[in-house]
Amino acid sequence: MDTVSYAQEIVNELQRSVGQLETAEAEQLAALLLRSGKVFVAGAGRSGLMGRAFAMRLMHTGKEAYVVGETVTPGIGPGDVLVLGSGSGETASLLTMAGKAKAAGAAVVAVTISPESSIGRLADQTVKLPGAPKEQTDGGHITIQPMASLFEQTLLLFYDAVILRMMEETGQTSTRMFGNHANLE
Repeated sequence: MDTVSYAQEIVNELQRSVGQLETAEAEQLAALLLRSGKVFVAGAGRSGLMGRAFAMRLMHTGKEAYVVGETVTPGIGPGDVLVLGSGSGETASLLTMAGKAKAAGAAVVAVTISPESSIGRLADQTVKLPGAPKEQTDGGHITIQPMASLFEQTLLLFYDAVILRMMEETGQTSTRMFGNHANLE
């Protein structure tokens, strides 16, 4: 297969993946974020990169949003939300974060392939995303992509869809959001 054919197959996989999302779970997350105080986002590896993009867009919408682990990230507390992106739902560092957030009185959301995972069971809300865990992509024919690429790509699309829903609910426009865009670049 050539490079363009691979790209087309990735788009096809994403189309199938997005078609499996649960509207109710997505709507609940958007509503929770709209009524929350601060929003904290975390994930490990590439899932973490997708979370960083989500935190940036949340900030553009006017939400007070932080990436866990950054030096300017404040403490979490009641009324706040921690959003964890984890394919497996078993990442030890994220599980520890979830426990600390719950102890501080914050809500925890797990966006994961495995809602029945350790993080999923601890979370106040789960959003199930389709995808294949890193270790199960070769034999299952779920995806042609390596490791958890399909989950990570779906995660970014899902996060962007949540932003669009929040924009709709608050009357935000790209023009208004641009006022929160970085201007020291």
